[in-house]
Amino acid sequence: MTNERNSARWLQRGGWRGVACLAVLLVAGAAQADGDPAAGKRVFARCQSCHQVGPSARNLVGPELNGLIGRTSGTVAGYAYSPALTDAGIVWDRDAIAAFVKNPQGFAKGTRMASPGPLKPADVDNLIAYLATFAADGGAAQ
Repeated sequence: MTNERNSARWLQRGGWRGVACLAVLLVAGAAQADGDPAAGKRVFARCQSCHQVGPSARNLVGPELNGLIGRTSGTVAGYAYSPALTDAGIVWDRDAIAAFVKNPQGFAKGTRMASPGPLKPADVDNLIAYLATFAADGGAAQ
């Protein structure tokens, strides 16, 4: 009975606020774990010589990357993919993108994509978060 009284007093004194703050911090931490789009934009600067995103994006050495999350490999109109990607049928999710960016040849042997160089795990998460902000038409993703 004493524990029940102590719990009731704790709640009456505003102890619930601490629990609410903790819940907010946990949710914010989980969202941050998926990456920071602003930091990802800086990482994407390493990719811009070959790829574009946004409303006016076009294919360069590599395909434009609008709407990449959920897209099947080798399907951007007007881009001549290597057979490694057209035949693979990869659906680009976070895990597939992370593995591909870390080691393109190891993930899809025969791809023409070169490694962007060593990336920290946080850089990969941030890059993916940035790419996820673009819908297929280059506008903001929902």
